[in-house]
Amino acid sequence: MTANIALITEEELDHLEEFLFSPAVSDEALDLIGAHGFLCALNISPKTVTEAEWLEQLFDGEPEWRSAAEKDTIIELLRKLYRTIGNDLYNDQEILLPCELSLEAEDDEDATELTTWAQSFMEGVFLHEEEWFGQDEETVAGLLLPVMVASDLFEDEDVREISQDRALREEMCVQIPEVLVDLYLHFHAPDK
Repeated sequence: MTANIALITEEELDHLEEFLFSPAVSDEALDLIGAHGFLCALNISPKTVTEAEWLEQLFDGEPEWRSAAEKDTIIELLRKLYRTIGNDLYNDQEILLPCELSLEAEDDEDATELTTWAQSFMEGVFLHEEEWFGQDEETVAGLLLPVMVASDLFEDEDVREISQDRALREEMCVQIPEVLVDLYLHFHAPDK
């Protein structure tokens, strides 16, 4: 990665979030928090996922674009978000998640924002699960454990046990930004 790539701005993130919440996209499409988690996984993935494939997944089909210009703008913003995450990982910087690192739900929400982020991250993992776990399953599963706990997708006994221990669960959530860097280095700098 070069130092001169254009990183996404707060204003651009707001614009992207607004679009992802709009009626132009499927109800099953990822919101900004989900898109961030998904794109984190794709940046870390040992196998490259084509842009066409990840856009299809992220939007859950094709949005109802108002114009070709809108399509170009939104896709470029998603590319910028993808590159910004990749730049942080490449430069060994902890990723700033777009949500609190906590699983304590507010106002009787069904899922916390971190759960949404983690589920979307795991969606990115599941695209090429065999490549993620094929070489060194134990290490990768160990590194992924905090994300797996946060995602609330796994019935595995170890994950359930951690999920029921509030203090341990919260401790794991706080480790997620660090774990992302470790996973990235595991796949992309294995000799370090």
